[in-house]
Amino acid sequence: MDLYPLIKPLVMRFDPECGHAFAIRALRLGLVPPQPRIAEPVLATRVFGLDFPNPVGLAAGFDKDAAVADAMLAQGFGYVEVGSVTPRPQPGNPKPRLFRLVPDRAVINRMGFNNQGMEAMAARLAARRRRGIVGVNLGKNKDTERAVDDYVAGARRLAPYADYLAVNVSSPNTPGLRALQSREPLVEILAGVRAVLDGIAAAGGRRPPLLLKIAPDLTPEDLADIAAVALGDGMDLAEGETGVDGLIVTNTTWARDGLKSPLRSEQGGLSGAPLMEPSTSVLAAMYRLTQGLLPLVGVGGISTGADAYAKIRAGASLVQLYTAMVFDGPAVGAKVARELAECLKADGFAHVADAVGADRPAVRGSAP
Repeated sequence: MDLYPLIKPLVMRFDPECGHAFAIRALRLGLVPPQPRIAEPVLATRVFGLDFPNPVGLAAGFDKDAAVADAMLAQGFGYVEVGSVTPRPQPGNPKPRLFRLVPDRAVINRMGFNNQGMEAMAARLAARRRRGIVGVNLGKNKDTERAVDDYVAGARRLAPYADYLAVNVSSPNTPGLRALQSREPLVEILAGVRAVLDGIAAAGGRRPPLLLKIAPDLTPEDLADIAAVALGDGMDLAEGETGVDGLIVTNTTWARDGLKSPLRSEQGGLSGAPLMEPSTSVLAAMYRLTQGLLPLVGVGGISTGADAYAKIRAGASLVQLYTAMVFDGPAVGAKVARELAECLKADGFAHVADAVGADRPAVRGSAP
């Protein structure tokens, strides 16, 4: 049962950040009815060693502190990514810092990694009882000078509770963060986090897959460098190993092309419908540059099953959404998954993995 259409007029009257806080509280209190289980074998998929009931995930940014991860899994998402989380708590940027662009079905945010810190998240994840895939998105504190230290600290503390870890060097709202996507600092960060994860494995623990989240506002040269690092170039790796286990493509954008809302000049990262085409273009480019050898997670502008299907055909093994919930409520994840199943079956695909990269079959590799 989806109650959001009934309460949407009220929610949209709230300040956007108050509306977000209201949603988190309602989910924590169990006031949001769960969605019926999605029993579609065509959607089940195995990616970087994990079994996903469906490939539609909740992107980082909604549940920054892992307060409602299980409640969102109950909304029909195949997995949930929490964070971004930093080692130390931080308040983020001054308010107002979140803006709804209703005519554009978009959002601009300049939150600035506001979160309660990794210790609070670790406690919540350790107390989880429900099964379901929960990834952790790692960020850095604004005042940390040596970025690698924060990513290493976050990985060391949260790896035991994360089904996968995502290194976020692509938010536009932390000064200097996107510069970490250049080759030298990126190699340093990924090598540091990999060393932590390899140490966990060597001690007999479970090594969660490592993903990297990138921005859409990159030059072709930037994308080529990131692809090379992701595949292991410049890293001391054993034969056949890659720098990361997957890429998340993409974060929010600085671009403002074609927007109608009077709020379009607000500073921050733009997400939502306007990001669908540019983020999918970057996704297709990364699929080609990585030769289909790395699983990609397609993010940006998804609000329908057709949108998710377009990402998958462009090269995504998994997809994520967040902004669509602002306009369609938490049940949108289940809706997208059901619509995606219909798209796959209509084109004769027995499994979603078979459709990955279908628009670019010449570069398909053997990504797990």
